[in-house]
Amino acid sequence: MAAELTLSQLTEKHRPTLDQALAAIRSRAYWSPHPEHPKAYGETAPAEGLAAFEAVRGTRFDLDQPGTDGWTGGEVSPYGPELGVEYPHADADVLLPAMKAGIAAWRDAGPETRALVSISARTHEFAHAVMHTSGQAFMMAFQAGGPHAQDRGLEAVAYAYEEQTRVPGQADWSKPQGKRDPLELGKTFTAVPRGIALVIGCNTFPTWNGYPGLFASLATGNAVLVKPHPRAVLPLALTVKVAREVLAEAGFDPNLVALAVERPGEGIAKTLAVRPEIKLIDYTGSTEFGDWLEANARQAQVYTEKAGVNTVVVDSTSDYKGMLSNLAFSLSLYSGQMCTTPQNLLIPREGIETDAGHKSYDEVVADLAASVGGLLGDDARANALLGALVNPDVKARLEAAAGLGEVALASREVANPEFPDAVVRTPVIVKLDAGKQDPEAAYLSECFGPVSFAVAVDSTADALELLRRTVREKGAMTVGAYTTSADTERAIEEVCLEESAQLSLNLTGGVYVNQTAAFSDFHGSGGNPAANAALCDGAFVSNRFRVVEVRRQA
Repeated sequence: MAAELTLSQLTEKHRPTLDQALAAIRSRAYWSPHPEHPKAYGETAPAEGLAAFEAVRGTRFDLDQPGTDGWTGGEVSPYGPELGVEYPHADADVLLPAMKAGIAAWRDAGPETRALVSISARTHEFAHAVMHTSGQAFMMAFQAGGPHAQDRGLEAVAYAYEEQTRVPGQADWSKPQGKRDPLELGKTFTAVPRGIALVIGCNTFPTWNGYPGLFASLATGNAVLVKPHPRAVLPLALTVKVAREVLAEAGFDPNLVALAVERPGEGIAKTLAVRPEIKLIDYTGSTEFGDWLEANARQAQVYTEKAGVNTVVVDSTSDYKGMLSNLAFSLSLYSGQMCTTPQNLLIPREGIETDAGHKSYDEVVADLAASVGGLLGDDARANALLGALVNPDVKARLEAAAGLGEVALASREVANPEFPDAVVRTPVIVKLDAGKQDPEAAYLSECFGPVSFAVAVDSTADALELLRRTVREKGAMTVGAYTTSADTERAIEEVCLEESAQLSLNLTGGVYVNQTAAFSDFHGSGGNPAANAALCDGAFVSNRFRVVEVRRQA
């Protein structure tokens, strides 16, 4: 089917959604076109999704893409089972030229057509794939790996469309010259892609973190090579498969999207990242490799989300029970394996004022520990919230954390009857003292996983100075604070404005500091060391294309 014939159908089907997405990023109001409850996809969807996931296990995942020189795999679910899927291993010398060949037609299609060629919804299948590669519990894998990831992808498409259409496609230019004839030119302006984009996937949120860059690059006319994390290939392999099918159906070269899976220990991300064909890189992962990319992939525009130390300042509260409940959930969700999970809780050593009376530092920490313990006391609920530890490194950090200070809440093992091999652990809370002036204090580095530090500080003013230092030196994806003082609230806000950190104040209900909503909340700011970009804003998409002008004598 030719692309020209498909455009009217795409417009009829998807233009209203694109218009709503454009309106949402301007208003920042709540909106989502993707239902987040499993029942919204029909009575048979759960069984069909599970069946589709099971059908791909133990098979070769053939994408029919050029340059396949062998097969590789080896994913093992954090819940225990081996997935047994083999993926095509690509010869980049063959694959990259094939990807480049389709860019001209994709460029010429224009911003609107690119925006309307969108991914299909196979949410239940993706949920199982995300669950068994990331260790997320099913409901979280369903929501974060499916509709929320799709929201973030559509959000990037909306920003890409808006940035590309700021400039008109053509203009007639006439400069008066008094009595002489005016100078007249015809001008055209074309959004031109950079080339081939490389998406380097992460283990914990392969689709949620991968889709913004993937769709931002596609919507701006680039081809996209997806390099998944070796422990989380399947969700992005499914994404590539669907994207290739949608592109082909719309009359475009399916090689505009391709998959690059590495053999064990191969480390192809470094090799691909510095190839001259790669002009854009999106990466989520360790600070070490993110810094390496920024320093070495000089031919590419690099977008990184790295490690940070997320902090909550506890000054005072008018809803002590609500504060404890909100923090307990935030610390527990997905075993703290989120880049937005709070790590450091800064609490004045003299205690805080609350609606339940004055609470000492020790009481606040003990009550928080009790709140976490109560939330996770039932094993069924604990499994639904915690999921499984994604890899042995997280387990090692969790076990080592108990030796860093006084343990206020010990981690416990939770049995999962459905998956007896799953490694499930409740969070540990460790009491530390900022007054010891240790430059290598544990709370000054990210301890990724279900580990939190209750840090005693001399005062709220000292907490703000520690917050400022932490964000400036280590970065933060999120900052939270609890206070009943307008002056303190302004002071906290000023720190976050100056250090470019996203702030949540006095959350006591069903919204949590480690959750962000597409089309309204910005994920990261791009202004501190935790990330050099925000998901999503104009800056995230505008440098993925350039505008080329052609002038003609009228």
